[in-house]
Amino acid sequence: MGFEKLWIVFVVCLLACSVGFHNFIWFMSVGYGLAVAAGGAAILILFFSKLTWVTVIQCAVLLFYGIRLAYFLWSRERTSKSYKDAMKGVTDSTVPMPVMIVMWLFLGVLYTMQVSPVFYRLYNGSTDTVLPLIGAVISFAGAVIEAMADAQKSEQKKKNPKKVATEGLFRICRCPNYFGELLMWLGVFVGGLTTYTGIGQWLMAIISFIAIIIIMFNGAQRLEKRQAKRYGNDPEFNHYCDTTPIIIPFVPLYHLTKKEGR
Repeated sequence: MGFEKLWIVFVVCLLACSVGFHNFIWFMSVGYGLAVAAGGAAILILFFSKLTWVTVIQCAVLLFYGIRLAYFLWSRERTSKSYKDAMKGVTDSTVPMPVMIVMWLFLGVLYTMQVSPVFYRLYNGSTDTVLPLIGAVISFAGAVIEAMADAQKSEQKKKNPKKVATEGLFRICRCPNYFGELLMWLGVFVGGLTTYTGIGQWLMAIISFIAIIIIMFNGAQRLEKRQAKRYGNDPEFNHYCDTTPIIIPFVPLYHLTKKEGR
């Protein structure tokens, strides 16, 4: 399982996401991005002498994704009035320290598991390049889609903070940022398919990817509820929701919550 080195990645991820003790939301936002980037950097350093061009690309994608996401989320929290309004009553709540510690440890494990496919490719000494390169391309595409969606939403919210984003990538699905994140981690998982050895490595990769799917769909569901509460009386908004897939483009899944009267 490589625990003699994997624990180092775990400690690095823990340190990175410890910013959540400043604001517990950061465990799952700013700290999440920092942990992914830190995990990628730790893997680069741990296996510096065994790096191949394809594993350098994989780690570079982790670094790009994590740093970009952490900066965006930190910046949004500081500058976006619409985000601050939406998060009122969430960030203001107090979380007991024991709960924060459990959350910190749990998320440290999860973030370590998420980057484990890249770790195991180097730990196992796998030398194939085709599938990991395909995975890296998928991951990079997902990271770019998420970055574009975040930028487009921020721009639209600046112009009209009282309206949901419906332009650009938001024409093809209502949560393109979540779709991009799903692609990002699908690529990481796919990139490790030819390197996993033993049930432990397979379980870490599969469980972490399933967890991301659950988290993204749960996040989309919570967003749908918030938006319905705020814009539910707007016919234009309702038409947009009824005709635009919520998270996967071109897949006719329009709602994750039951609407009254439906």
